[in-house]
Amino acid sequence: MAAKQKILIVDDDENIAELISLYMTKECFETMMVHDGESALGAVESFEPDLMLLDIMLPGIDGYQVCREVRSHTNLPIIMLSAKGEVFDKVLGLELGADDYIEKPFDSKELVARVKAVLRRFKNTPSENETDDSEYVEYTDLKVNRTDYSVIYKGQTVDMPPKELELLYFLASSPNHVFTREQLLDRIWGYEYIGDTRTVDVHIKRLREKLGDHDEWKISTIWGIGYKFEVRR
Repeated sequence: MAAKQKILIVDDDENIAELISLYMTKECFETMMVHDGESALGAVESFEPDLMLLDIMLPGIDGYQVCREVRSHTNLPIIMLSAKGEVFDKVLGLELGADDYIEKPFDSKELVARVKAVLRRFKNTPSENETDDSEYVEYTDLKVNRTDYSVIYKGQTVDMPPKELELLYFLASSPNHVFTREQLLDRIWGYEYIGDTRTVDVHIKRLREKLGDHDEWKISTIWGIGYKFEVRR
Protein backbone atom coordinates (compact mmCIF):
# COMPACT_ATOMS: atom_id res chain seq x y z
CA MET A 1 0.00 0.00 0.00
CA ALA A 2 1.32 3.43 -0.95
CA ALA A 3 2.27 5.73 1.90
CA LYS A 4 -0.15 8.54 2.64
CA GLN A 5 0.84 12.00 1.49
CA LYS A 6 1.61 14.34 4.37
CA ILE A 7 0.05 17.77 4.93
CA LEU A 8 1.62 20.18 7.42
CA ILE A 9 -1.05 22.57 8.76
CA VAL A 10 0.28 25.82 10.23
CA ASP A 11 -2.36 28.00 11.89
CA ASP A 12 -2.41 29.74 15.26
CA ASP A 13 -6.17 29.13 15.55
CA GLU A 14 -6.31 25.58 16.87
CA ASN A 15 -9.98 25.17 15.93
CA ILE A 16 -9.30 26.06 12.29
CA ALA A 17 -6.23 23.80 12.22
CA GLU A 18 -8.27 20.88 13.58
CA LEU A 19 -11.04 21.53 11.04
CA ILE A 20 -8.55 21.54 8.17
CA SER A 21 -6.98 18.36 9.55
CA LEU A 22 -10.40 16.73 9.53
CA TYR A 23 -10.92 17.69 5.87
CA MET A 24 -7.52 16.33 4.91
CA THR A 25 -7.83 13.14 6.94
CA LYS A 26 -11.14 12.35 5.23
CA GLU A 27 -9.24 12.54 1.94
CA CYS A 28 -6.69 10.00 3.24
CA PHE A 29 -3.88 12.48 3.92
CA GLU A 30 -1.68 12.24 6.98
CA THR A 31 -1.60 15.55 8.86
CA MET A 32 0.45 17.38 11.44
CA MET A 33 -0.63 20.63 13.12
CA VAL A 34 1.61 23.38 14.49
CA HIS A 35 0.60 26.83 15.65
CA ASP A 36 3.58 29.16 15.21
CA GLY A 37 6.23 29.94 12.64
CA GLU A 38 9.21 28.53 14.51
CA SER A 39 7.46 25.20 15.00
CA ALA A 40 6.55 25.19 11.32
CA LEU A 41 10.19 25.46 10.28
CA GLY A 42 11.10 22.60 12.59
CA ALA A 43 8.22 20.44 11.33
CA VAL A 44 9.32 20.86 7.72
CA GLU A 45 12.52 19.03 8.67
CA SER A 46 11.08 16.45 11.07
CA PHE A 47 7.70 15.66 9.47
CA GLU A 48 8.90 15.95 5.84
CA PRO A 49 5.49 16.99 4.48
CA ASP A 50 4.41 16.77 0.86
CA LEU A 51 2.62 20.13 1.16
CA MET A 52 2.25 22.91 3.71
CA LEU A 53 -0.93 24.88 4.41
CA LEU A 54 0.46 28.09 5.89
CA ASP A 55 -1.45 30.83 7.68
CA ILE A 56 0.04 34.30 7.30
CA MET A 57 -0.77 35.74 10.74
CA LEU A 58 1.34 33.69 13.14
CA PRO A 59 2.94 34.54 16.49
CA GLY A 60 6.67 35.21 16.30
CA ILE A 61 7.77 34.38 12.76
CA ASP A 62 4.90 35.21 10.40
CA GLY A 63 3.82 33.15 7.42
CA TYR A 64 5.64 35.35 4.92
CA GLN A 65 8.96 34.76 6.67
CA VAL A 66 8.28 31.04 7.01
CA CYS A 67 7.57 30.86 3.28
CA ARG A 68 10.75 32.79 2.49
CA GLU A 69 12.94 30.53 4.65
CA VAL A 70 11.37 27.28 3.43
CA ARG A 71 11.63 28.35 -0.20
CA SER A 72 15.32 29.21 0.23
CA HIS A 73 16.22 25.52 0.48
CA THR A 74 13.31 23.42 -0.77
CA ASN A 75 10.56 23.34 -3.41
CA LEU A 76 8.00 22.07 -0.88
CA PRO A 77 4.55 23.10 -2.21
CA ILE A 78 3.05 25.89 -0.10
CA ILE A 79 -0.54 27.11 -0.03
CA MET A 80 -1.00 30.28 2.00
CA LEU A 81 -4.16 30.81 4.05
CA SER A 82 -5.25 34.25 5.17
CA ALA A 83 -8.22 36.41 6.07
CA LYS A 84 -6.42 39.17 4.15
CA GLY A 85 -7.96 39.48 0.72
CA GLU A 86 -6.05 42.43 -0.67
CA VAL A 87 -4.24 41.99 -3.97
CA PHE A 88 -1.01 43.17 -2.33
CA ASP A 89 -1.11 40.31 0.19
CA LYS A 90 -1.73 37.72 -2.51
CA VAL A 91 1.01 39.07 -4.74
CA LEU A 92 3.50 39.21 -1.86
CA GLY A 93 2.80 35.59 -0.96
CA LEU A 94 3.24 34.49 -4.58
CA GLU A 95 6.40 36.54 -5.00
CA LEU A 96 7.89 34.80 -1.97
CA GLY A 97 7.32 31.47 -3.66
CA ALA A 98 3.88 30.26 -2.52
CA ASP A 99 2.14 27.98 -5.01
CA ASP A 100 -1.36 29.17 -4.17
CA TYR A 101 -3.27 31.56 -1.89
CA ILE A 102 -6.68 30.91 -0.34
CA GLU A 103 -8.76 33.46 1.54
CA LYS A 104 -10.53 32.67 4.79
CA PRO A 105 -13.28 31.66 5.22
CA PHE A 106 -12.86 28.98 2.57
CA ASP A 107 -15.07 26.20 1.29
CA SER A 108 -13.85 22.76 2.32
CA LYS A 109 -14.32 21.32 -1.18
CA GLU A 110 -12.32 24.16 -2.72
CA LEU A 111 -9.52 23.72 -0.21
CA VAL A 112 -9.28 19.99 -0.91
CA ALA A 113 -9.41 20.59 -4.67
CA ARG A 114 -6.59 23.11 -4.53
CA VAL A 115 -4.44 20.87 -2.34
CA LYS A 116 -4.89 18.00 -4.78
CA ALA A 117 -4.21 20.25 -7.78
CA VAL A 118 -0.94 21.56 -6.34
CA LEU A 119 0.19 18.06 -5.34
CA ARG A 120 -0.75 16.70 -8.75
CA ARG A 121 1.41 19.32 -10.46
CA PHE A 122 4.31 18.81 -8.09
CA LYS A 123 4.17 15.01 -8.17
CA ASN A 124 4.25 14.88 -11.97
CA THR A 125 7.99 14.25 -11.68
CA PRO A 126 8.52 10.68 -12.97
CA SER A 127 10.27 8.03 -10.91
CA GLU A 128 14.02 7.45 -11.11
CA ASN A 129 13.69 4.47 -13.45
CA GLU A 130 12.09 6.58 -16.19
CA THR A 131 14.02 8.28 -18.94
CA ASP A 132 15.75 11.43 -17.74
CA ASP A 133 15.00 13.52 -20.81
CA SER A 134 11.54 12.28 -21.82
CA GLU A 135 9.94 15.72 -21.45
CA TYR A 136 12.03 18.77 -22.17
CA VAL A 137 12.32 21.81 -24.41
CA GLU A 138 15.63 23.26 -25.45
CA TYR A 139 16.74 26.56 -26.96
CA THR A 140 20.07 28.33 -27.17
CA ASP A 141 21.42 28.57 -23.58
CA LEU A 142 18.17 27.18 -22.12
CA LYS A 143 16.91 23.68 -21.30
CA VAL A 144 13.69 23.15 -19.35
CA ASN A 145 13.21 19.54 -18.24
CA ARG A 146 9.86 18.42 -16.84
CA THR A 147 11.16 14.96 -16.06
CA ASP A 148 13.55 16.00 -13.32
CA TYR A 149 12.10 19.52 -12.87
CA SER A 150 15.31 21.29 -13.76
CA VAL A 151 16.14 24.47 -15.65
CA ILE A 152 19.62 24.98 -17.08
CA TYR A 153 20.40 28.51 -18.28
CA LYS A 154 23.80 29.35 -19.72
CA GLY A 155 25.22 26.21 -18.16
CA GLN A 156 23.93 26.99 -14.66
CA THR A 157 21.04 25.40 -12.77
CA VAL A 158 18.27 27.90 -12.02
CA ASP A 159 16.14 27.17 -8.95
CA MET A 160 12.42 27.38 -9.71
CA PRO A 161 9.31 26.40 -7.77
CA PRO A 162 7.12 23.88 -9.65
CA LYS A 163 4.58 26.44 -10.89
CA GLU A 164 7.26 28.67 -12.43
CA LEU A 165 8.83 25.71 -14.21
CA GLU A 166 5.45 24.44 -15.44
CA LEU A 167 4.61 27.88 -16.81
CA LEU A 168 7.97 28.27 -18.55
CA TYR A 169 7.77 24.75 -20.00
CA PHE A 170 4.24 25.30 -21.28
CA LEU A 171 5.07 28.60 -22.99
CA ALA A 172 8.36 27.34 -24.42
CA SER A 173 6.65 24.21 -25.76
CA SER A 174 4.57 26.41 -28.09
CA PRO A 175 6.97 29.09 -29.35
CA ASN A 176 5.39 32.30 -30.70
CA HIS A 177 1.92 31.13 -29.65
CA VAL A 178 -0.04 33.73 -27.68
CA PHE A 179 -1.88 32.52 -24.57
CA THR A 180 -4.35 34.57 -22.56
CA ARG A 181 -3.92 34.79 -18.81
CA GLU A 182 -7.10 32.76 -18.38
CA GLN A 183 -5.74 29.99 -20.62
CA LEU A 184 -2.50 29.88 -18.63
CA LEU A 185 -4.40 29.71 -15.34
CA ASP A 186 -6.46 26.82 -16.63
CA ARG A 187 -3.50 24.90 -18.10
CA ILE A 188 -0.98 25.43 -15.28
CA TRP A 189 -3.09 25.71 -12.15
CA GLY A 190 -5.72 23.28 -13.33
CA TYR A 191 -8.75 24.94 -11.72
CA GLU A 192 -10.64 28.19 -11.79
CA TYR A 193 -8.65 30.85 -9.94
CA ILE A 194 -11.70 33.02 -9.23
CA GLY A 195 -10.73 35.50 -11.92
CA ASP A 196 -7.49 36.55 -10.25
CA THR A 197 -5.19 36.58 -13.27
CA ARG A 198 -2.61 38.62 -11.35
CA THR A 199 -0.94 35.38 -10.27
CA VAL A 200 0.15 34.80 -13.89
CA ASP A 201 1.74 38.25 -14.00
CA VAL A 202 3.61 37.55 -10.77
CA HIS A 203 5.03 34.27 -12.07
CA ILE A 204 6.00 35.85 -15.41
CA LYS A 205 7.78 38.61 -13.51
CA ARG A 206 9.79 36.04 -11.53
CA LEU A 207 10.72 34.14 -14.69
CA ARG A 208 11.98 37.31 -16.32
CA GLU A 209 14.03 38.19 -13.27
CA LYS A 210 15.73 34.78 -13.42
CA LEU A 211 16.19 34.52 -17.20
CA GLY A 212 16.08 38.06 -18.58
CA ASP A 213 15.92 38.57 -22.36
CA HIS A 214 18.07 36.39 -24.59
CA ASP A 215 19.23 37.47 -28.04
CA GLU A 216 17.26 34.62 -29.62
CA TRP A 217 14.21 34.27 -27.35
CA LYS A 218 12.23 35.98 -24.60
CA ILE A 219 8.89 35.93 -22.78
CA SER A 220 6.88 38.68 -24.45
CA THR A 221 3.81 40.52 -23.17
CA ILE A 222 0.96 40.87 -25.65
CA TRP A 223 -0.81 43.88 -24.18
CA GLY A 224 -4.44 43.32 -23.34
CA ILE A 225 -4.20 39.60 -24.12
CA GLY A 226 -1.45 37.64 -22.37
CA TYR A 227 2.01 36.22 -23.04
CA LYS A 228 4.07 34.20 -25.51
CA PHE A 229 7.52 32.63 -25.64
CA GLU A 230 8.92 34.61 -28.55
CA VAL A 231 11.61 33.01 -30.68
CA ARG A 232 13.41 35.44 -32.93
CA ARG A 233 13.94 34.02 -36.40
